[in-house]
Amino acid sequence: MPTYAVEQLDAVTIAPGSPLDGMDLMSPFVWAEGGRYRILVRGVPDPLGPHDPTGLIASGWSHDGLHFTLDQTIAIGPGSDPADADAGGCEDPTAVTDADGQYVVYYTGVDAARAQGVMIVATGPSLDRLTKQRIVLAAPPGEGNIKEATVVQTPSGDWRLFYEYAAAEEGGVGASRVGIAAASRLHDRWQSLADPFPIRAGAWDNWHLSTGPICQLPGADPVMFYNGATVDARWRIGWISFSADYTAVTGRGLEPVILPPPPVDRSKTDIAFAASTIIEDGMISLYYSLEDRTLHRARIRYYA
Repeated sequence: MPTYAVEQLDAVTIAPGSPLDGMDLMSPFVWAEGGRYRILVRGVPDPLGPHDPTGLIASGWSHDGLHFTLDQTIAIGPGSDPADADAGGCEDPTAVTDADGQYVVYYTGVDAARAQGVMIVATGPSLDRLTKQRIVLAAPPGEGNIKEATVVQTPSGDWRLFYEYAAAEEGGVGASRVGIAAASRLHDRWQSLADPFPIRAGAWDNWHLSTGPICQLPGADPVMFYNGATVDARWRIGWISFSADYTAVTGRGLEPVILPPPPVDRSKTDIAFAASTIIEDGMISLYYSLEDRTLHRARIRYYA
């Protein structure tokens, strides 16, 4: 079985004076563009008050992929109308570029009651000129909290959207699972397919699953660095690979790739959560958060 081995761990920092100063940071979606690195990142007020948004999404840039400066204007913020699907907060950004060179940003919108999350898309020519377009996916009856988009194109040109949802269980909404939807073109309506992979009894990912970023090294299958957890929500990052059309699983690591250290603040969550990847210098740069509070990068090497 192939191996994905972590060779270096680095902290990712945000320059002071940003609109997210003093907030917990998570969901670092990083990509390379125009000779530098771009980022969309979620900030959460700490402590989170009853009327605070569950997330604000800011954009920024870096020359080295580790030290970022954020733009002074929030890229995506909650809707002003209490009836808006994202009136309670904006979370989990994922960005792609369409055929016209427009940014297409998928994010989770949380309602004013913090009871339901839906996936929303915003588009624009730049990250400071994004316009919210529509709800992409909402949960069917008995399920909830559609979130954590990962968007990829197959070799035949159609698209796949991976997402996290709260699975229906007897007695109500239960554990998180990973779903998948398909579309012929990026702006088409998404059609849900059968779940791409299950939990594993007796393993570190035996209760919760959540979507992670997908990348592909030369000669390797597409790999997702997904998030998995036990019933007590101890989240770790593992890997799973797919066929090129994402119809079959071709490999899955037995143990986590990233296991978080003990939380610095024992009141914080025991969680490592993957958000994005960049392939550079023949290795994978995996961006993730720890404790739903700090940002990090792992440099990962693939061994066939």
